[in-house]
Amino acid sequence: MKKEELLKQIDNNLIETIFSFCYVRTNNSYEAQELCSDIIYELIKISKSEGYIDELYSFIWKVAKNVYADYSNKRQKHRQIYYQGNPDELFVNLKLENDEKNNDEIDKTLSLVYKQISFLSKAYREVMISYYLDGKNIMQIAKEQDTSENAIRQRLFFARNTIKSEVNEMKNNITKPISLDNVNFIIIGTGNPLWGDPRDGFYRQLSKHILYLCRKRSMSALEIAKEINVPTMYVEEELEILARGSNGQYGLLRKLENGKYIINFLLLEKDVMNKLNDIYLKYLPNVCNKIKEFIVSNKDEYMSFPYLNKQKDLNLILWQQIHTISDALKANVYKKLKEKYFSDIIESNRPFSVYGYIDNGSIYGCGWDGTKAQNICDYKQVFVDNIYISRIKKHFSCGHNIATDRLLQLAILSINGLDISSLNNFDKETAAKAIECGYLYKEDNTLYTKILVCKVEDKDRLFKVSEKLYYDYFEKEANEIAEKIYKILQKEIPQHLLTDWKYANRLANLPVLDLLVEELIKNNILIPPTNELGAEGCWMAVEK
Repeated sequence: MKKEELLKQIDNNLIETIFSFCYVRTNNSYEAQELCSDIIYELIKISKSEGYIDELYSFIWKVAKNVYADYSNKRQKHRQIYYQGNPDELFVNLKLENDEKNNDEIDKTLSLVYKQISFLSKAYREVMISYYLDGKNIMQIAKEQDTSENAIRQRLFFARNTIKSEVNEMKNNITKPISLDNVNFIIIGTGNPLWGDPRDGFYRQLSKHILYLCRKRSMSALEIAKEINVPTMYVEEELEILARGSNGQYGLLRKLENGKYIINFLLLEKDVMNKLNDIYLKYLPNVCNKIKEFIVSNKDEYMSFPYLNKQKDLNLILWQQIHTISDALKANVYKKLKEKYFSDIIESNRPFSVYGYIDNGSIYGCGWDGTKAQNICDYKQVFVDNIYISRIKKHFSCGHNIATDRLLQLAILSINGLDISSLNNFDKETAAKAIECGYLYKEDNTLYTKILVCKVEDKDRLFKVSEKLYYDYFEKEANEIAEKIYKILQKEIPQHLLTDWKYANRLANLPVLDLLVEELIKNNILIPPTNELGAEGCWMAVEK
């Protein structure tokens, strides 16, 4: 038989027989393991050479005896054959080493072996590194890992067979390059981010690819590593980060009892997101007409709210209310979904939650952020909110520090009027900026707050007029939308995320706000802002 066919003869039975040969000729099982490995390695080398073998088993035993005869030089051979440097450096650089020797089949095989070690899961990887690269025996490894010697032998046996199989497969196939194309998600947060926002640090492409793979089925670190061709050690680290989150309680991934990972928040596919949006948009023209009629009929009630401003502006009031008005249809649909389709599902009740969709190219830039302060500018409490959509930019984000924002402080000081002559040069310059961004306006020699202001005691009823739309105002539309949405959600929401079903309804409603605004502007009910960062959509509540 040809020497190249020798590799096919090396199976579990032959390895056990060679181990028995080694065991009776060495002092203990650890030395027997090492000697057995040297013999197998020598047979693999020979299988790569040309020539023929007359008697297979006679030849194998001849090789075994020769290796045994040279056993005293084994340590020196080990240093020549196996990598002796820093294992971390070896695994970081997966490029084949010794390019000038790449024509040598043995060097290629060893390089592939080293690469495949880095793709083993942690338990098996550590054993292989300790045994082959660090030169430790089974007894030492078992002691270090606080486990039995038998467990270490089993891990070595499994790892060897896995590497052998993978190396043979890699020789016959072109390995795909390590390339992580951009994967983009739009992930929205709701609640108090100070409790713990799992999106913190979620910017690495490796994180995004892992999340993408785990969005539909649970996967182990090893399965993910093979899928994206990244060493398991890096995948394991990323999985821990994604599952832990910023507070250790809520992460983007969930670790299951079987050790695998699956997505831990509602993430809609592009086509699902588009289908849900289309359901809402179909009913939008009729909904817009009803909202226009509602605003006109409730104009006096909007204007009668006890704002503290010197001048009341219906346009600013409607901009303040626009988020609430737009959410009315969504609220009606939510009510129908809860009553008819999800009545037996207990909704999630976290201090902060996230939900999102895979980027579909559409921009639904909208949000509502608020902040507060105590004992500032002669007020016991101050609450400030702002909304932002395509037409208006945000002034600040949640948790913004009013104590370091002089523009907002001047807006607070100007509620009852602020004499410009009382300001120093710095505050005069700051006031000019506050006028430009919509916080203030000037009348003669006095500054007044332009954004809407009310007392804290009236804050809870600020949106009572608009909230009339929430109570079965769109009965027919809500019933039909809920039915259509449910047919999609029952197929698309994983069982373990059913408690977050309400966020799917929020995502479905995302295009409504911008389109409603444009419709109201078109009908002269809303006046578009002259400056994207103006008084529109910003307001405060104060307590003396």
